[in-house]
Amino acid sequence: MANTPQARKRIRRNGRRADVNKARVSRIRTFVKKAESTIESGVKDASAETLKAAQAEMMRGVAKGVLHKNTVARKISRLAKRVKALA
Repeated sequence: MANTPQARKRIRRNGRRADVNKARVSRIRTFVKKAESTIESGVKDASAETLKAAQAEMMRGVAKGVLHKNTVARKISRLAKRVKALA
């Protein structure tokens, strides 16, 4: 159990930050799922648009410290490769 006022405050803050980060990751997953579903449909223009939106959202997650930059780079690369293969 936290004994100092600072430690008590950190516990409160960590809970709030966890909720915000959880929402961010969930939002990113939604964008990625939309991109994957449009890739599956085979429409290149729509796939490129959803990839662009998902890429921006994932990079925002990196900037906020929710996801690691190499993880996001790998995921973006794989999605982009799938979109390019639709040509």
